[in-house]
Amino acid sequence: MAPPAPHLVDEILEEIFLHLTTPAALARASTACPRFRRIITQGSFLRLYRKLHPPPLLGFVADKGGFHPAQEPHPSAPLARALADAADFSYSFVPKPNNSWLTPWYARDIRDGRVLLECSSLRETDAVFTNLAVCDPLSRRHVLLPPIPEEMTVQQERLVEFEPMLAPIGEDEDETSFKVICTAHYKSKLVMFIFSSVTGQWYIAASPTWSSLGTGEPSWPCLSHFNFLRDCFYWTALWSDKLLVLDTRIMEFYIVHVLTGDHLQLLNQPHQSVCMSTVVDGTQGALEMFTLVGDYSPNLLRLHHTTQQNNSESSSEWLQKNVIALPRGCLYFTVGATEGFLFLQGVREAQWDDNLHGVLPEDNCEYIFSLEVKTFELKKVCRTTNYQFPSRVHSYFGFPPSLSKPSL
Repeated sequence: MAPPAPHLVDEILEEIFLHLTTPAALARASTACPRFRRIITQGSFLRLYRKLHPPPLLGFVADKGGFHPAQEPHPSAPLARALADAADFSYSFVPKPNNSWLTPWYARDIRDGRVLLECSSLRETDAVFTNLAVCDPLSRRHVLLPPIPEEMTVQQERLVEFEPMLAPIGEDEDETSFKVICTAHYKSKLVMFIFSSVTGQWYIAASPTWSSLGTGEPSWPCLSHFNFLRDCFYWTALWSDKLLVLDTRIMEFYIVHVLTGDHLQLLNQPHQSVCMSTVVDGTQGALEMFTLVGDYSPNLLRLHHTTQQNNSESSSEWLQKNVIALPRGCLYFTVGATEGFLFLQGVREAQWDDNLHGVLPEDNCEYIFSLEVKTFELKKVCRTTNYQFPSRVHSYFGFPPSLSKPSL
């Protein structure tokens, strides 16, 4: 009998490898022989594996504080240490524009193993179009973005706020290509600029007026507080009664009303000093939210879990699913959600400054927690130090360095 064709053997091996449930097991299999490694490190195999086994949470990247790996006893701690040793989250390999009045590079968004970097002028007090770069800290590759052409900007109005974000990779797109989305908040409108690495150019994808979105201009700049779920960006802090949504599949903005049903009662509870809402990926595909509510003095904080009953923008009803009391001893802030997790920062109660605005003393620390949306399991991921509280952090999901090919 003739031996099976090599491609059939490869297909059988792929099926076996797809049943390995942990990235660590997959990494060990890839070291067994050159044939195993060739199959496992192929882009088509890794894409399929990621769909069946989402990449683990390895840690967090702070805007100006480097990488903070998951720590024991978190199950991702060994992989996180390997990433921390192999990658450069100081971005020393990314050259800065030749201008002594620029800040260092700092992270603005993370997706698919890439970090979107920004540096801005130290002398500017108003919002400005900043210098941007995209890099892969593991392979130490980078791309410097050209400036947005001045003729594309709104000349007649002052720029209120400018926020860059990384777009997701489409299923039919080359994995080494990328897009950067920048939202520019003007008094009368919201403009979306997009940079494509394929063309190397910027273009305007949308420029709706606030009135065409069915709302007025936000009272404060909060475009930096967003979540990314299921190909959509969500902004929860621009208004108290609605969400701004950007659907990256069609590159359009729209509004979702949230001040209905149980959510209406939740936001209007008396004696409440904290009310921070975060959009999460629902267990049944519905849009869901966790809202941190309570009072910091005394420390009575809880998470209210609400779900949207339908997708109609004008008649959505939000119903409460659960209320989760958070452990005493920490003061908590929600700092994002993605990949089925809600993330919270917490600081030990005895270490907190009474005015809730100061920088923590040098010997104090804060923790970052993950709450799994499906199970409500709360885990301490890592400990960080010397932060302005609350600070922005970006979750980093990925595989061991041995399975991570350059993303640029």
